[in-house]
Amino acid sequence: MNRNILYLVLGALVVGIAVLGYLYYEEEQSGVEIQIDDSGVEIDGN
Repeated sequence: MNRNILYLVLGALVVGIAVLGYLYYEEEQSGVEIQIDDSGVEIDGN
């Protein structure tokens, strides 16, 4: 039974690290978006 609890804790840590890594990746992807088309130049700062 103690081994099952250890696996559960390790699994929760792995999932938590994966979620934090994904959130960090998404944050790094946000930035300034520049669009140039027929209506002019549009700058969107996320």
